[in-house]
Amino acid sequence: MDDVETGGSTGTGTAGVTRRGLVAGAAAVGAGLALPLGGGSAAAAQTPRGGRAAAGSLQPYASYWFPDSFPEGREPDPGAVWRSLKSWRPQDDADLPYNIATVPLAKRYTPVPANATARAGQARISALVSFAGTAGNPSQGSAKADYYALTHWAYLDELVFWGGSSGEGIVLAPNAPVTDAAHRNGVPVLGNVFLPPTAYGGELTWTRELVQQDALGRFPLADKLIQVARTYGFDGWFLNGETDGGDAALARQVADFVQALRKGAPELRITWYDAFNADGRVGWQGALNDKNAMFFQRGADKLSDTVFVDFRWSAARLASSAAYARRLGRSPYELWAGVDVEANGWNARVDWDAFVPEGRDHVVSYGLYRPEWTRRAGDTPGQFHARDDQFWGGQDTDPSAPAGPGSWRPAARTVADRSTITSVPFATTFNAGHGTAWYEGGVRTGEAEWNHLGLQDRLPGRRWAMWADGAGTFPRPRVGFDFGAAWRGGSSLLVEGTLDRPVTLELFRTRLPLRAGTVMEITHRADAGSAPVTVEAAVAYAEPGTAGGPPKFRRIPARTVRAADGWVTSAVRIGDGPGRTAHVLGVRLSAPGGEPARWRLGALAVRDGDPAAYTPAPPGAVRLAASRVTGDGTAELRLTWKPSDKTAAKGVPVRHYEVHQVLPDGKRRFLGGTCGTAYYLPALRRTPGEPGTRLEVRAVGEPYTASAAATAVFTW
Repeated sequence: MDDVETGGSTGTGTAGVTRRGLVAGAAAVGAGLALPLGGGSAAAAQTPRGGRAAAGSLQPYASYWFPDSFPEGREPDPGAVWRSLKSWRPQDDADLPYNIATVPLAKRYTPVPANATARAGQARISALVSFAGTAGNPSQGSAKADYYALTHWAYLDELVFWGGSSGEGIVLAPNAPVTDAAHRNGVPVLGNVFLPPTAYGGELTWTRELVQQDALGRFPLADKLIQVARTYGFDGWFLNGETDGGDAALARQVADFVQALRKGAPELRITWYDAFNADGRVGWQGALNDKNAMFFQRGADKLSDTVFVDFRWSAARLASSAAYARRLGRSPYELWAGVDVEANGWNARVDWDAFVPEGRDHVVSYGLYRPEWTRRAGDTPGQFHARDDQFWGGQDTDPSAPAGPGSWRPAARTVADRSTITSVPFATTFNAGHGTAWYEGGVRTGEAEWNHLGLQDRLPGRRWAMWADGAGTFPRPRVGFDFGAAWRGGSSLLVEGTLDRPVTLELFRTRLPLRAGTVMEITHRADAGSAPVTVEAAVAYAEPGTAGGPPKFRRIPARTVRAADGWVTSAVRIGDGPGRTAHVLGVRLSAPGGEPARWRLGALAVRDGDPAAYTPAPPGAVRLAASRVTGDGTAELRLTWKPSDKTAAKGVPVRHYEVHQVLPDGKRRFLGGTCGTAYYLPALRRTPGEPGTRLEVRAVGEPYTASAAATAVFTW
């Protein structure tokens, strides 16, 4: 893929030189040519690896391969281990248990849009995201808060786990935390197959190996891609062929390969990138046309689900692409118009009206290349999320009128958000999936930084919808994720400002079936220096009749909280009987006399009956799969355990598992958590003189009810 754009003379959708272009720009020749988006070893050097562990470390990483053979006359890039996909077998892969995603892909629905410009059923968004370098992408999170903790899943239709380079590997499988977080929000995740340009170490041999056939005409590596996706639990593949030098015969074989992949696993998604053409050469079209349609549709057979249209598109090319898709019997919204934000983010020049015009039907969908631009070195987690909220929701983070910064058209302005909250119990602790500490019951139980997207909660899809009592404008309080205190996890929701009149903050669009005893629990507090804050639950039992319309809330008093109260949990009954549905959940806040308020929301839950009824069974036996004492009073461990027995807890599902260290005084230190049944501990700290350290693993249910512990002892 190309990722250096030269400006308006080429008719491209985005402009600006990327970081990769600054390093390797000398390779570009001519105004219309650009470097590959996928990158090669030169490109890989621009993406921080996140650091490989020391030699002999037990650290597991996301899996990556070459199709069969390795680069000739070269050594692996630092930290990389060359592996062959053709020879991969699950039973031989020691890292596999740490890479398996377990959260099923949730079903979701589309509420009434938050504004009149966002449309349902038209343009959608794909995002190509690099979470870490190809060879250094930890399987189970890591001990740092600085991480691209994406939370705006409500606007995404597909996530591509971006990576691959000729010095590391060119087939990349997503790590489990990313897939689990995406699935919890109903977003499919694709692995990446990147065949690099020859200028970046690509070898045409790899293309031929990928599509090689056996004596019976089958495609062994198509079968391997299917096996990997099904084994790891992700949803399909992004096919990015940029190695030049082929011919029409090879192009037909590639199309046969894609067709075999489709027929072998019709449940998997396939996205084709606009580069490799019908003549077997690489030529970015910036359109769907006769050069690349054979990889999208072949007669009556659908080969790929979507096509990522290279950045060279123009308004005319996208219009012709949409018409071409319709002639094939396909939706034009199955085409992603590439929008390159890697270097300039919301300052990228984009001809929005070419694909998502306002006032008429959208033309095609669009694909964001590298939206992790919002994560900047040195940012705190709170600063990152504030910028990310602006990127997706607009500079004022007001979903009723999202716009900017500058000429940027945020996703909330164009695409209707989606929700997966359709069943009781529902619970969230506003945990963004990373933090500078870990909290339980409002108390720190883990002092270290961490990230693990599998622990991320379902978070408000609209940032931040609110209404004030009375007519006219009002000073909106600031709302965002805060990491200075939490009820559970690493973050809470902080509302601060002057509440000169009552404000209702919408939190979630839902379709929750209610019973007479259904309860909404709010765990909250007023911070030091805050005015007392009066809190009411706000529930709407129907959606607004028009896009952008305010919900008709029923307000139910909870309590007034003062700083001296600390964390409190207020439970209010929101169900009046069977047959009612909660469509919107929120809170109404007020403070006396216009005094500054600083109110923190730590958890919200909707449940029927006793919370204990949602407690899962404990996990089975914990095993120390491997260990290594590092010599500085710490050890790294690989843990595995058997999953909870659902039949023993009346079918209560497990949301995730948590691992704690039991200290000599009986207190517990949080070590980490995962949705699967295998976890890596990079640095277990020994208490001086302790002969053995006791470890506990608990299963956690949806309303954060924890099971009894399964235990193991690590002997020093």
